[in-house]
Amino acid sequence: MSSALISPLLRYEDVCISFGAGRREKFAVSHLNLEIGVGERVALVGESGSGKTLTALAPLRLEPEGAKVTGRILWNANQSSASVDLVGLPMQDIRDIRGREIAMVFQEPMTALNPLFTVGNQIVEAVQVYQPLISKADSMSAAIELLKKTGIVQPEKRFHSYPHQLSGGQRQRAMIAMALACKPRLLIADEPTTALDVSLRLQILDLLKELQAESQGDGGMAILLITHDLNMVKHFAQRVAVLNQGNLMEVGSTKQIFEHPSDPYTKSLVNSKPVREIAPVMPLAPVLLKADQLSVSYPDAESSTWFQKQARNLVLRKVGFELKQGQTIGVIGESGSGKTTLGMAVLGLLGDSAARITGQVNVLGDDWQQLKPVERRMLRSSLQVIFQDPFGSLSPRMNVMQIVSEGLDIHFPGLSPTERESRVLDMLREVGIDRTALQRYPHEFSGGQRQRIAIARALILKPQILVLDEPTSALDVSIQKQVLALLAELQKKYNLAYLLISHDLAVIRAMSHEVMVLKEGRVVEFGDTETLISDPRQIYTKELFAAAELV
Repeated sequence: MSSALISPLLRYEDVCISFGAGRREKFAVSHLNLEIGVGERVALVGESGSGKTLTALAPLRLEPEGAKVTGRILWNANQSSASVDLVGLPMQDIRDIRGREIAMVFQEPMTALNPLFTVGNQIVEAVQVYQPLISKADSMSAAIELLKKTGIVQPEKRFHSYPHQLSGGQRQRAMIAMALACKPRLLIADEPTTALDVSLRLQILDLLKELQAESQGDGGMAILLITHDLNMVKHFAQRVAVLNQGNLMEVGSTKQIFEHPSDPYTKSLVNSKPVREIAPVMPLAPVLLKADQLSVSYPDAESSTWFQKQARNLVLRKVGFELKQGQTIGVIGESGSGKTTLGMAVLGLLGDSAARITGQVNVLGDDWQQLKPVERRMLRSSLQVIFQDPFGSLSPRMNVMQIVSEGLDIHFPGLSPTERESRVLDMLREVGIDRTALQRYPHEFSGGQRQRIAIARALILKPQILVLDEPTSALDVSIQKQVLALLAELQKKYNLAYLLISHDLAVIRAMSHEVMVLKEGRVVEFGDTETLISDPRQIYTKELFAAAELV
């Protein structure tokens, strides 16, 4: 679809978004000029701090407190008589546009959804905004129909569920249902699939396309997609706008941007793919971590009654593997396949929950289940974890010195303050963080820098095994490439063993010696990475890899 033939619906004219005043004024978005056409799918891409989310929030006047927006954001830009400038519009009029004409799907549905109300009631509220005279029964029926349309199984049942009772994919679908309740002419989707696995990403993108095709009105619903996932952009967008540090670098058709980018920044962004630079595993490398017939189950609250014993839901089913020194085993599978449960079981972090664990997990030859608490605590320095969200896993109340040295205080309490600081500085230097960071707090760093601090915190105890739980999924593609290169370099230097949990096939391919494919808690395939990816045998694995190639 040629942009010249599209009637503009939303137009940014010389839009600037800044914080502060006078000499301290900092521009997050500078002189942005961009159009979104009626019925068009436009992707706004760029790294963290590029101004993507601020650009998306500005039309709805949801920018953070203290932000100053100048320029014009024209709504109904194709109709001069009906065109309005959203920047200067009174808030009462903006509220009339929110949801009714412009709706938004936020990145994290667990944060955006109210935990105190059922999903159905929240959608009903949105339906009643669009149709204030509708009866309660009809609004409930409309909400259930929206849940059904977005692909949620048993919508009548899920109508009465609270957000925490739904999976990540279901919550995101519920958010989309709520956004579509008012039949908006523009849907702004801010990183709508970041926390989802590859098959769910593909489903959500296809769902948005289908709902756009079904939308009625002059030309159909337009979609502005905010993302840093370039594979997703290829699959979804008709036109791409590239932002870098608040500046619009270039705009063009998806094909043009990916095949013939003109700006150097866009070229570097398009070419930021993980590179496979792992060392081979030594033939006689010792086994550091071993799972044998490992099963994990939880009580099934929905099936329990007063008259029968509570049933249990098997999350992990007789999983077995051996992780050798210097080796990486990648674990891939859909949401609910048991990936995170496997990681938590290996780390010994399920013992105090309602989980029932059978089978064995051996760490450096010792069985986790048989160890006394004191013995397990001593062994923990050899087995560390790096979590998905570097901001959520770092305490906002502690500075970098306190965060990185916390493990030393527990496992090496005899160190003097000078020795402790020396070890922290050496470790920060290893991961590329300057000593000036010691007294700074997590919020003062970028996502990539926070993840480097998390890596330093884990490695300062000189572990032999690291569990990497989606270590780069929250990062931009170029930062992701840097962090993966760092992890590969550290593995070679210290002969580390990695259990890498990820839904990103590119990350698995770049980092793993072997791949374990999980489905409903079972291992359906296990083997050499290159062999398994190029020639998967199971239908489930083929579908999973095919979806990963598309998004």
